[in-house]
Order: sequence, then C-alpha cells, then structure tokens
Amino acid sequence: MPYWLKQTPYRFVEIDYIIYAELIWKVIVVKVNETKDVLFSSENDLKLDIYDDGSDDNKRAAIIDIHGGGWFRGDKGKDEDLGETLAELGYLVLIPNYRITPQGYYPDPIDDIADVIEWLKNSNLKFDRNRIGLLGSSAGGNLAVEASMRYGLPAASWSGIFDIEDWLADHQDVVGEQNTDIKPNTPSNKIDQDGKNDPFYKWFIMNYLQDESKAYDATPVHRVTDKVGPLFLANSLNEFVPNSGVMELEQKLIDLQIPVETKFLTGGRHAKGYMDDVLPATLAFFDQYL
Repeated sequence: MPYWLKQTPYRFVEIDYIIYAELIWKVIVVKVNETKDVLFSSENDLKLDIYDDGSDDNKRAAIIDIHGGGWFRGDKGKDEDLGETLAELGYLVLIPNYRITPQGYYPDPIDDIADVIEWLKNSNLKFDRNRIGLLGSSAGGNLAVEASMRYGLPAASWSGIFDIEDWLADHQDVVGEQNTDIKPNTPSNKIDQDGKNDPFYKWFIMNYLQDESKAYDATPVHRVTDKVGPLFLANSLNEFVPNSGVMELEQKLIDLQIPVETKFLTGGRHAKGYMDDVLPATLAFFDQYL
C-alpha cells in the first residue's frame, strides 16, 4: 500500500443484531513542498533540501535523513524519494549534504551533521524542537548514530557502518579495492546489493580514516554513553556490512538500559535496497520515540 493512503478506523454497523465491520479507505493526496539547496554551513558551503507538506503545525516532528555513499560519494538528491514519503506522512524532513572525501575525512562529516541539527533548532521552521529524529543509510546510518550519541536524539540506521576497529584488526590480509563501476546517477537501492565485499569495505573505511590509528575513535561502540537516544538498527544477514557492529551496539545499549530495536533481513540487500521492507518498522519506531 502506498504510504500516502491512510486507513481510517473500522466503522461498525448494527443491523438486526448482526455486527458488520466495514473497512473504509480514504485517499489523501498530499502536496509536498520542496525547498532545495538551503545553505546551512557557509564555512564549508554545505546545503540541504527541505521537504514538508506546507503545514504550520508547531507540534509536528522533524526527521534529518542522511544519505549513504561510504563517505566518498552520494548526494542529498539520492534520497528525494524518501524525503517525499516522510513529508507525506506529516514530518518536516531535512536531507543535507556533508563533506565527503577528499573534501573531508573523519570526523568532519560527524561535525557537519551536528551543524545541521544546530541550524534546524535555530531556524524559523515550524516544528516541535523536542521532536527531532535521525535516519541514515550505510555511512549515513553511522552518522545518524553518531549524532544520537551527541544529542540524545532517536535515530534509525539502515546498514550503518559500525564495526571498524575490530574488523580492520581481523582483516589485515585483505587488500582494499575501490568499487569503480558505479555510475554517479545510479539509484541508491541498486548500489552494493551483491553481498559480502571485504576489499571494498576495507577500502572505503581506510579512505575515510586515512590512518588506522583512528579506528578506535571512529568505532561508535567505544564512545556510547547513557546519553545516547533510542536506536533502531537494521541490517541484512548476508550483506557486505557486517552484522557484528549492529550486535555489539545493541548489547551496549542493553547494558546501558537504553531502548534499542534491531531488524535483520534475509539476503544481501544493503540499506535502501530493503527500504520497502523496513520502512514500516522504522516509522513505528519514530511514532513511539518522537
């Protein structure tokens, strides 16, 4: 069912002591307003796109959606579909660009997302400042969790990159190799959908870090405190992003008594490759914590 179809409650009709449940469908056509290339960091010339339904509701929630791309490729425009979907559901949606290599390396993108949050809080956009959530795919999932650790905001990650230090230590013999056969306009749900690829995983992590001595600090589980917000973590069981990072992060939050939800899917699909399957659970998570 398209997400712009809203289901009303059952209507019960009593006729001669027989109760009939009549399911009524209501089609709601929502016009999404898109404001492109809004500058949020003049220092780094970084811009974001805003999606909203034109509401002036000060009580609505905002979601910052963070695109993936291994910290070396990707663009906010790749998530236009997700921005429109979330806006149709009543969220104020921001999709930012952040510094990717070679313009920025660890921890520059983390600081860029922090700048987005500060910009949003200080903007004149109408929404509840206490209802900000984060959603990210792949490298964006890592950045969503990093921002949650800093601000205590609810965050959802689809195939976030979390196993860094231990993975590098256990794969010293792997030679990193860039995946160069991806065209710039390839949809995100068509990228990295073929399962395990250790050479590429090592390449983009080291490309981001530049120095393996940064691996400990770049691994989120080492810095999680009880200030982190509730997390939703999704991963495919046989994709190229290891499940180990999700499980370690999950256990850390359990130890800290922080709400955490995980969803593991069959196959090797990565991030937006399984969006249709994981979006309902993601929306339920935001319904609960925003």
